[in-house]
Formats: sequence, structure tokens, C-alpha cells
Amino acid sequence: MRRPAMGAHGEACLMSRLAFRLVNVFALPGVPLSGNPLCVFEDGRGLDTQTMQALARQFNLSETTFLLPSERANARVRIFTPGYEMPFAGHPTLGSAAVCRALGLGGDTLQLEMAAGIIPVSALGARWTLTANAPRWRDPDIARERLAGLLGLEAEDLIERPLWVHTGREQLIVPLSCVAAVRRAAPDPQLFEQVRSAEGASMAYVFAPEDVRAGAGRYLARFFFPLGRSVLEDPATGSATANLGGWWLAMARSLPATLSLSQGEAVQRPSALQLEVGTDRAIRVSGEVIELGRGSVELGRGSVDL
Repeated sequence: MRRPAMGAHGEACLMSRLAFRLVNVFALPGVPLSGNPLCVFEDGRGLDTQTMQALARQFNLSETTFLLPSERANARVRIFTPGYEMPFAGHPTLGSAAVCRALGLGGDTLQLEMAAGIIPVSALGARWTLTANAPRWRDPDIARERLAGLLGLEAEDLIERPLWVHTGREQLIVPLSCVAAVRRAAPDPQLFEQVRSAEGASMAYVFAPEDVRAGAGRYLARFFFPLGRSVLEDPATGSATANLGGWWLAMARSLPATLSLSQGEAVQRPSALQLEVGTDRAIRVSGEVIELGRGSVELGRGSVDL
């Protein structure tokens, strides 16, 4: 029998072993160290919000998730960045679904309960697809020239209509004129806070077709968000890809549409995402999920008298 670990003042601590899995989501097929990394804790029962947040900060990935029982779905999922909890995010949804299947909590078709609602997820082998919530959108309250400037771009780099779109989390979707403009984007940390979602978060997703003659085809995308006084870039952003689907609907683009999106180029973490917007106006986001490793951590859970 394991001997109780001793706390700082000599008390015995009950130890809890927490199993987790590391997965990469929106990975390139056959390239394990691609996509957006995610830590999934297999059983979050007994953990309070403060401990979940501390564990997410410990792993310091863009997101860490915790699986919990649900009366409405195959599992309930809580999503944490190192700094806060999120109601919905794309790559945590697909990665968590893959772990649920591996744990026998569901099969190739399952549902996940999140703060943003019930999210249907399905799989074909290692390729996972989520169906996003119906979108809503609104115009940004910032002039085009000012928006371009805070993104490190010229006004002529912005085409069509930037929109705040919400399919689970509101994000600013900004169409650009060409992939060269996408690559030039360099948000100014001092100005970036001028764009704020309804929840008060600053974030922007820029995209452009790789071939302007191709229409719905291959696209290059980047997603920016603040951390402290810096602006960081996400390797792959499923929620923003879903919001791009909402932008597609808002702009009355032709349906059905299938877009292959490349993201993560600028942060040396290549990722591949697929967006489908059906004639039924359903928005689906797909990508490969690769399990990279498993492990556990031990935490003291309270103390007992000797």
C-alpha cells in the first residue's frame, strides 16, 4: 500500500492520481508534431475550478480540458486556457471527443456538453468533425483604416466586410485581399485592445484565398489573441473556422462550400482544417486528431489527522 505523502507541516495528504492524454488536433496526416496540442484529463470529478485552472496553467498549452459525467450528452467538457475558462473552442472539442471514444464513453458519433451548449461530433477514423451552433453576427464599431492599422496592414489589404461572428465564442473575422497580406499581418500590442468582443476579449482571425480565382478552395488563415502586453498567434483555431462559416453565411456566399484552411505557418506549427457550409446552412469543422502520449499527475487532496 502506498504510504501517505507528507505535507509541509507533517500532515498526511491523500494523493489523487489524475490521468491525462496529450493529443494534437488539426494535425497533418503522418506528421505527429503538427496541429494544435491539447491536454485532456480523463476524469475531472472531484476537482474544483481553481484546481482545474491551476492544472491548465501548469501545462501551459493553449487549452486543457477536463471530462466529466453528463446527463445530457456522452460527457461534459470544461475548457481552460492558462488564464481563464472558455465556453467553447474547436480543437478542445475534437481532441476531447477522440479521448472520449478511446475511453469508451462514446463511439464514432457522440455529443459533448459545453457551456456553449451541446456540440455534436463525429469521426471517420482519426478525422473528427464538429457541427457548430447556428451563427449570429454584427459589424465592428471601428473604422476600416483603424482596424487595418492595428493589424499592421494597409486599408487596401482589407476587402469585403469584417464581422464579429458567434457560433460558440465571438471572434472578429477579417477577410484580406491576398495571402501576402495574411503573412504581413503584425498586430500592434498597444492598439489591439481596441477590438473587443461582446465578452470583452480582443481577438482577430484573418484569412485569404491562396488563389483568388479558385473561389471556395484553399485558404491561409491566422488567429491573434493577447497575453499580457503581447499578442500571440494560435496554431489552429477551430472556433474561428466555425465563425468563418458564419461569415460565409452572412455574406450570402454560394452553398454548399468546402474550404481547406492552412494555419500555423508563422509559428512553425503547420495545421490543416476543413470547413464545410451545407445547403442546410449547417457549419462543420473537421481535422485529424493524433494521440501523442499519456501520463498522470499526483495532487494532495486535503489532509487527515495522524
